[in-house]
Formats: sequence, C-alpha cells, structure tokens
Amino acid sequence: MLSDIEIARGADIRPVTEIAEKLDIPQDELEFYGKYKAKISESFISSCENKPDGKLILVTAINPTPAGEGKTTTSVGLGDALSKIGKKTVIALREPSLGPVFGIKGGAAGGGYAQVIPMEDINLHFTGDMHAITAANNLLCAMLDNHIHQGNALGIDTRRILIKRCLDMNDRELRNIVAGLGGRINGVPREDGFIITVASEVMAILCLSKDLSDLKRRLGNILVAYNLNGEPVYARDLKADGSMAVLLKDAVKPNLVQTLEGTPALMHGGPFANIAHGCNSVRATKLGLKLADYCVTEAGFGSDLGAEKFFDIKCRKAGLTPRAVVLVATVRALKYNGGVPKTELTEENLEALSKGIVNLQAHIENMQKYGVPVVVAINRFGSDTDEELRYIESFCRENGADFALSEVFSKGGAGAIELAEKVVQATERESGFKPLYDDSLTIKEKIECLAKNIYGADGVTYTKQALKALSELQKLGADSLPVCVAKTQYSLSDDPALLGRPKGFNITVRDIRLSNGAGFAVVYTGDIMTMPGLPKVPAAEKIDVDADGNISGLF
Repeated sequence: MLSDIEIARGADIRPVTEIAEKLDIPQDELEFYGKYKAKISESFISSCENKPDGKLILVTAINPTPAGEGKTTTSVGLGDALSKIGKKTVIALREPSLGPVFGIKGGAAGGGYAQVIPMEDINLHFTGDMHAITAANNLLCAMLDNHIHQGNALGIDTRRILIKRCLDMNDRELRNIVAGLGGRINGVPREDGFIITVASEVMAILCLSKDLSDLKRRLGNILVAYNLNGEPVYARDLKADGSMAVLLKDAVKPNLVQTLEGTPALMHGGPFANIAHGCNSVRATKLGLKLADYCVTEAGFGSDLGAEKFFDIKCRKAGLTPRAVVLVATVRALKYNGGVPKTELTEENLEALSKGIVNLQAHIENMQKYGVPVVVAINRFGSDTDEELRYIESFCRENGADFALSEVFSKGGAGAIELAEKVVQATERESGFKPLYDDSLTIKEKIECLAKNIYGADGVTYTKQALKALSELQKLGADSLPVCVAKTQYSLSDDPALLGRPKGFNITVRDIRLSNGAGFAVVYTGDIMTMPGLPKVPAAEKIDVDADGNISGLF
C-alpha cells in the first residue's frame, strides 16, 4: 500500500471554495491561505448563530499502544461514510503539533485513505495558528520579565512566577533552565522552563473562547505570578491582554479544509489530551453544528482523558449535547493490554485478548455513565483474525454497546458504511447526557470522583505540594472550576505499566495549577511531562525535501 504522503499527493484535491459551497459558505466569507485552505470570517460565523444545530458525534478510544490506534483516521473515515450515505456532514478536528510530527507519534490528519488534506501543509505550518499561540504566550512572558527588570512596580515575587515560555517542538533540554544570566542589563536571574505550545493555557483559552472579545477577557485573567504579599498577579495587571489578542485575532478563526473524499473539515486548535484538555475549539465545533446535519469531532487519546475532558470541560462550558460516542478499539491494543509485547501483536492470541478486553469494558462503562449511546468501532488491521473479531463483537453485545468494523485506512469512507449507519441510529435515540460531577463539588472532590469513577482507583494520594496548591486555589475562589487531569495515556491509572483494567491502586496528585483564563484547574499526576522529548531515532531524521520542494519521509 502507498504511504500516507503518496496517497495524499495523488488525491483529487478541490479548491476550498468548492468545499465551502457544500456548507453554504459564500466565497467572500473565506480568508484564503492558498487554494486549498481558508479561514472563515467573523461575519459569517455571527450570521449562523440562530441556525438549528445538527447532531454531535464524539470519537474517542480505549487506552492505546505507543503507536496509536487510528482515532483520527476513524473520525475522518466516519465523516466520509456519513457523506456517502447521504448525510450532510462536517468533521471538526484538532490541528497537529510539530512536536509529534518530528518526534515519534506522527501527524494528526488521519492516515491511509482516510486523511484530511493538504496533508503536508496541515502537519507543518498550516495557517500559522500554532505560531501565533506561541508568540502570544511568549509575549506575556517577555512583558512579565521586563516589568521585573524595569523596577517591578507590582512587587512580583520572582520565586512564584507561574507562567512558562512555550515552543511547538519536543525539546527536553528546555524543561528546566536558568534565565537572566550575564549581568544586570540582561534581566533578573531566575529558574524558568518551557512547555510545549499545545500544553499552554493560551492554547486552552483559544479553544474555549466564544469570540475575540471572550478571548481577550480570558487572556487578561491568566494568573501569571504572586507578589511579595502573596497576592495574585494577572496578565491584565501587566497590560498584556490587548497585545496578546492582537497576535491571535486571525488564529481565533476556524480553518476549513477537506478529506480525500471531499468532506468538509474544520481544523482548529490542538491541545494534547494527556497534558491538556484534548479537544478542538468550541468555535469550530459549534460552527460545524450550524453548517451540517452531523458534526463528527474527536478527543485525544483514550476516553479516560480526551472524552472525559470533552464532556466535563468543553461540553459543560459550551453547552454542547453529544448524541453518540464512537469508541475506537483495535485487536492489537486489546492484546497489548492483555500483556502481549509490541513485537508479537500481529499473532493470534485469544487468551491475551480475553485478558485485555477488560480495558474495553472499562471504557464502555465509563462512557455510559455520561448518558450517551456508545458504538464500538474496531479499527481493523490485516493481522486481525476472524475469531478475534468475533470474540470482540460478542463481548460488545454482552456489554450493551453497538459494534461495527472500520476499514477506512484501506478503503476510505466505503470501509465504514455499517459504522455510519449504526452511528445514525444511535443519534436518533434520546441522549441523556450530563457531566460526571457537579460544579458545586470542591476541586478535591472532583479529582476523587474522576479517580474512582473513570480510572477505577481506590482513592487519591496528595503530595505536600499538591495540598498546598489546593489551599491556594480555595483562597482564590477556584473550587467551582472543573479539573483537567494531566495523566499518562497508556493506562487507566497514573502508571503507564499498569495495563488492562488495574485494581487496588491510588492516583497520586503531585501538583495542581490554576488555568484561570481557561477556566479549569490542571491536576498533575505521575511523571507526566508538559515538555516532551524526542525519541532515540526521531522522525525528523527521515524527513527531507528535494530541490523542487517535494517532501519525503512525512509518514
């Protein structure tokens, strides 16, 4: 089979104006980034406010193997399949980060014959949103350090600075640094560090903002530091919110592209789900619901991370009501959760499958707790045997979930017709959606609710730093906020080595930080890093470009 980039290059890509016509977007409401990419104007977005909503479908997954299990590929293929059966459909996805593109995981535009194109543009600089977010975040950091250098009128305690610079690249060397060396003219020496752009609060704010005015308000609410009296200092106190909003005035507009089969796709925002809230922008999702009868969106990694945050943060804050959940699973991931090493996942092993399928059971039960119909999509690989697939199908029936095979990687939308039909049936049932916990609970109670009801933990252990942080958040009146748990994607627990459905463990919370502008508290568990590192052999080593500008090695 051809590589992803070869398939994408051979596609019959259509001018973005033709894709816009499918959604009744006039040409003069597009802001073009070449022939195949465009942002949608503010005036058009405003004109759609009173239109009825279509049906929202969330695609999530079980805990993956380190290679990933094709959730975005399934999202794209499902969108194409819905289009094939005559449904007006739009896909709402996250934008890729350069970190995994040049690292190990790959891009975020699907794969095989279920991709969003132009693939090379999307996986690289796209429309510049990531760079704008990076610039806005780092402008705030520069203004804060300059304020301290110029006399520190706000009395900022340099030992209690909370905001970090960011970079859209995996670079472990920048996790912990010392800044301001070289004498007085070069600033005030202090410990600092970088996070990856997709983990920044500015990214979360962009994805949760209703419009530019709301974005500016949220930027001003970023808690950047404490002063020497222990009082909070916000971005608005540094007068940084206006200039940050200027850098983001175009980035806040959703991007329009297309799938290989011409289904419209809105790609906007890109927080990771293991270290951030894992969902594309509220603006893109809400616009998609106004423009089509079905809007397919996804949330990052497993349902214990992305789907939980989609429901408990995004849907809660944006007033969204999902009508169906598609839970992606693979035979190989279930065998991996049953103890089979990565090198042996292509061999039939029903014993390991029977051990690992408890992971699927946990995710089905977790999604049912939100009151939304669940359809399990088995992303089929060539090594899957009929007996293994029959075993999973029988298991799904016993656990109250519909089931369909997905072969979109090799067949495109045609490989998910049955899945599309079952999803349509699921959306016609009544959705009893509600978030898992009430706003009235304290942050500590919300963490424990997630630990016991989603992760399956016996309880929660807090470090001294975490307890101190909890006390500070209570003083700031932040107890009513939802929580965003930073946790490994490979396990329901906070230990990536505990596969399947772990029992008899506690979640360890090592720190809690307030994302005041985004409107949630970030809870750090285990050894999760907010600045990833490159692997021993990064994908960047294989990526190249020839004299004619043709890229090779990009998946």
